[in-house]
Amino acid sequence: MPFVVIRAGGKQYLVRPQQKLNIEKIPTPAKGKDIKFDEVLLYEDDKILEIGHPLIKGARVNGEFLGTQKAKKVIVFRYHSKTRYRKKKGHRQPYTTVLIKEIQIRK
Repeated sequence: MPFVVIRAGGKQYLVRPQQKLNIEKIPTPAKGKDIKFDEVLLYEDDKILEIGHPLIKGARVNGEFLGTQKAKKVIVFRYHSKTRYRKKKGHRQPYTTVLIKEIQIRK
């Protein structure tokens, strides 16, 4: 089964067709619309291995936008001893869920 490494949302992801992927929040279209990832770094099939310098020309990964969510809350607590300094903050990182439909490689 082929897989590729793509760059999206500032990170790299190893993806396969029909895989659900949670990535850093990206500008999102309407629900059910297609998303194209043009930054393909590596492609591997059973017989072929292609590595980009830095990207593979003509390669594209098509996905379907499923929605946006937020991760679990992360608590950030700062404390300085002997100065009565305490600060508690929370953060929920937004992410986008994408279903990878197909991998297109120009040969």
